[in-house]
Amino acid sequence: MNNQNTSTLRVNRPNNKSNVVHQRIPKVFIPWIFMAPALILFSIYVLYPIVESFILSFYSWDGLGEKIWVGFDNYIQLFDSETFWTALTNNIIWMVLFMLAPPIGLGIALFLNQQVAGIRLVKALFFFPFVISQVVIGLVFSWFYDPNLGLLNSILDLFGFHTIALLSSEEYVTYGIIAAGLWPQIAYCMILYLTGLNSLNPEQIEAARLDRAKGIKMLRYIILPQLSPATFIAVVVTVIGALRSFDLVATMTAGGPWGSSTVLAYMMYEESIFNYRMGYGAAVAVVLFLIMAVYITYFLIRMLRSEQ
Repeated sequence: MNNQNTSTLRVNRPNNKSNVVHQRIPKVFIPWIFMAPALILFSIYVLYPIVESFILSFYSWDGLGEKIWVGFDNYIQLFDSETFWTALTNNIIWMVLFMLAPPIGLGIALFLNQQVAGIRLVKALFFFPFVISQVVIGLVFSWFYDPNLGLLNSILDLFGFHTIALLSSEEYVTYGIIAAGLWPQIAYCMILYLTGLNSLNPEQIEAARLDRAKGIKMLRYIILPQLSPATFIAVVVTVIGALRSFDLVATMTAGGPWGSSTVLAYMMYEESIFNYRMGYGAAVAVVLFLIMAVYITYFLIRMLRSEQ
């Protein structure tokens, strides 16, 4: 009987090891312990390259030999370069026209957010551009713009317009590439807004209907405020996509004709890889990073103030 009681006591005795460990570690450090692996990877693959790019931008280096300290010479040459201002202008055009993606994506999402037969197939067709590689999109649009066999010139010819070699035109080439980039970007914004529409508060919508709100008023005062998180993500990602545009430029024109379609990301790549000017390319990267950082910080501050 005593043995049974002893064994029962041993079985029911609480295990205080986890409690002791928990008491030894302050609660403040517990979240940091869980975040440590992600923070380490983020520091290695994001923060460290950013710091290295800033440091490298003050050196002249061909990627193989010895680094030579030149101070701000890379930045002085950069701001005196006509190619830099062309690339910066093209990036601004990218940013302005890419802002069409969120409203168009919202319109498509509103159209697709209904329960009718075959709507899933239609959603899949609209979603399709987002899963395609940027290189494939560049090739497809290069064929579409082909002056001899392209579908674009066939359509222009059908309606009696003059055909155009779009990717060979200094005046229109940037707009042709932006049109190719908008195709998947609109699909991405559409996905964000579809997700947001599926999580709307039905009570607010029902209350608005009782107050006879519909159409534009329903969209402006009830739906859009609830879609503000999706709008924030859509705008930030769209701006970042416009500023770091590289794949389509490299695939469709390689910055041509005569550098008229180059952007900052492609200029950085071209100067670093082809011209062996790593420090100069790093200076371009720093300028591009600062533009992104300033814009995103400004937008974050505005978003936080509006939520408060």
